[in-house]
Amino acid sequence: MVALRAHIPDDAFTAPGLGTLREGSGVVIGENGLVLTIGYLITEAEEVWLTTHDGRVLAAHPLAYDQETGFGLVQALGPLDLPAIELGDSSAAKLGDSVVFADGIGGSVTAAIVGKQEFAGYWEYLLDEAIFTAPAHPSWGGAAVIGADGKLIGIGSLRLQMMRSGDVTDINMAVPIDLLRPIFDDLMTRGQPNRPPRPWLGVFSAENNGEVIVMSVADGSPAAKAGLQQGDIISDVRDGEVASLADFYRKLWTIGPAGAEVPMRIVRDGRESWLRIKSADRNSFLRKPQMQ
Repeated sequence: MVALRAHIPDDAFTAPGLGTLREGSGVVIGENGLVLTIGYLITEAEEVWLTTHDGRVLAAHPLAYDQETGFGLVQALGPLDLPAIELGDSSAAKLGDSVVFADGIGGSVTAAIVGKQEFAGYWEYLLDEAIFTAPAHPSWGGAAVIGADGKLIGIGSLRLQMMRSGDVTDINMAVPIDLLRPIFDDLMTRGQPNRPPRPWLGVFSAENNGEVIVMSVADGSPAAKAGLQQGDIISDVRDGEVASLADFYRKLWTIGPAGAEVPMRIVRDGRESWLRIKSADRNSFLRKPQMQ
């Protein structure tokens, strides 16, 4: 494990939402200094620094970030002299399994898997089966979820809350490591998976009693250009009624690839209307890591 610090330019597309100084952890998965992390830490980064447990600080190069899974890869530009952790099988992990949630600054939490289920994020993000653990680790971003066999089964992404026995409990959400294998070679050679980009609107949404409500739209995004507004309810995409946040994303992504026009029925102030939003490739708005 290493600590990770990334510096992002002030004018980067993600700077307003994610900040210009991002700190978290990374997991060494290659003997040559290849580090796996959660991608939002390194998106649009112009500098990345890794710190080992013995205090050594090394520069690193951001190699890739996959929007669909959320994984990011960085390459240390000097010898880390750290062993690589072996990748495990996240599909074999079961509810109740004991795991260690470990960060890059020496902190760890012994936790249990309390959920393996769908997760829909407000930023047009969906995992069919994310891993949820409790108790929560306070430094979750890019941290390792390690199974009882000592192998890596997930990368920490979020801190959330859930109801357990009538009480609110803090939990972590992790991206399952099995999602890395199919795209790993592409990330290493291309910087991104070899697949058509999904249509992206730039809308931040929440679900409330089955309704998908617009919280905000990204400046300059397709949603902003089409006039989608905070408080709008997204009721239909093309010819299908939207039943949930995850359903909204799945309907949107079947229209793809990026650049396709998305017909959408919305409810604003009790009145229905249709918008036609020309989608985009989210990556086209971001600064790209330079392949070396």
